Amino acid sequence: MEALVGIAAGLLVSWLVLLVYVWIRRPSAGSAVQGVRLLPDVLRLARRLARDPAASRGVRIRLWMLLAYLAFPVDLVPDFVPVIGYADDVVIVAAVLRSVVRSAGPETIRRNWPGTPQGLETLWRIARLPGKS
Repeated sequence: MEALVGIAAGLLVSWLVLLVYVWIRRPSAGSAVQGVRLLPDVLRLARRLARDPAASRGVRIRLWMLLAYLAFPVDLVPDFVPVIGYADDVVIVAAVLRSVVRSAGPETIRRNWPGTPQGLETLWRIARLPGKS
C-alpha cells in the first residue's frame, strides 16, 4: 500500500513539474495559433522523419512516441484549462523537435518539411530551433 502511495505521489509531483514547465514555456497567443495552424505539416514532418532511414533509431523512437502522444485522447494538461490547455501540445512538439534537430541536424528537417518555406520559418521560430530555417 505504501508503494502505491509513493508511486501516486511521484506521478503527481511529475505532473505538477510538467504544468509549471508548460506555464513557463507557453507560447504567446500568436505563436500558439500559428503552431496549431502548422499542426498538419508538423504531423507529416514527424511521420516522414520517423520513417527516414538516415535518422538514428533514437530520433525515430522519439518521433513515434510524439505521434502516439498526439493521437492519444487524454492530454497531460486537459484542453479546457485556460491558457495552457492547448499549450502543452505545442510545448511538447517544440521540445521533441529541438531534440530531433540536435540529433539529426537541421538539414534533415529541411529535407523532410512538407509545407511552405514560410511555414518552416514559423516552425523554426516557435520551436526556438538553432540557426535559420
